[in-house]
Amino acid sequence: MAFRWPQFFHKLGSPRWFYRIGGLWLPWLAGIAACFLVIGAIWGLAFAPEDFKQGNSYRIIFVHVPSAFIALAGYYVMATAGAISLIWKMKLADIALKCAAPIGAAMTVLALISGATWGKPTWGTWWVWDARNTSMLVLLFLYLGIYALYNAFEREEQAARICAVLALVGTVNIPIIYKSVDWWFTLHQPATIKLTEPTTMHASMWQPLLLMIVGFYVLYTTLLIERIRVEILVRERRTRWVQDIVLASGA
Repeated sequence: MAFRWPQFFHKLGSPRWFYRIGGLWLPWLAGIAACFLVIGAIWGLAFAPEDFKQGNSYRIIFVHVPSAFIALAGYYVMATAGAISLIWKMKLADIALKCAAPIGAAMTVLALISGATWGKPTWGTWWVWDARNTSMLVLLFLYLGIYALYNAFEREEQAARICAVLALVGTVNIPIIYKSVDWWFTLHQPATIKLTEPTTMHASMWQPLLLMIVGFYVLYTTLLIERIRVEILVRERRTRWVQDIVLASGA
């Protein structure tokens, strides 16, 4: 049978269907994430050579770069869910928007902390108010603001609309973060991994970094699906199918 995108997209609107299919995906995604992260971390931290300028301090890149990637990409996931919510009124999109916010905030905090840890031995300071750092801090506030707004309203529909609009408006900050090192003077070096240009990193360094980036993406997907499934159970707790799950689990 041929795969049909419209039918799949329609099924995504069903919290019950997503809960079931997400439960089937989770073990595989968790296993893949663990494999990529363990192999990438051991390779990058133990076997990749020292950098001729930064020494071993550069190894924070194997945490900093993947977490920064996810912080930016996760916001696009949240904004896309907001757009779907506003246009098609899809309940699952509202749930995804709410669940993506704390995960994105955690990744942004990790990127900021790891960046500061890298910056101290490299540039002699934990923090400077340059364009990249400041725009990343704004990203963190956007994540936290959306999550706080969701919990500030009693009506979920009203909260979803307001948060969706804020998520879409906040996408203006993403290209600013990405291009800040090119538009303004900052301590940050330009991107070393680009889709349109060959990387300036040696293969022994960018290969484990690529494993870590893929591992972080799969980890993000795993965490998001798990949070969505939990939120589905909370919102659908009065439905028969959720009550059957609770009874079957012996809770």
